[in-house]
Amino acid sequence: MKNKIEDLRNHLFATIEGLLDEEKPMDITRAKAVSNAAQVIVNSAKVEVDFLNVTGGMIGSGFIPYEPRKPALPGRSDEKEE
Repeated sequence: MKNKIEDLRNHLFATIEGLLDEEKPMDITRAKAVSNAAQVIVNSAKVEVDFLNVTGGMIGSGFIPYEPRKPALPGRSDEKEE
């Protein structure tokens, strides 16, 4: 997948920076359009996470990075004791 959650964050931060630019601020209508599109993307990612939780799936679209991990054993912590 080409676009990842990190790309969305970068675009949103760029929009905020554009709004805060005192010399050439971003048009409010354009910023709202970016925000609305971002919300749709976030909502679709939430649906993907819900689907993975319900089906026990381990592979999604790639939008949200996934690193397989070994399941924790009951009563054991992943933290190392020193």
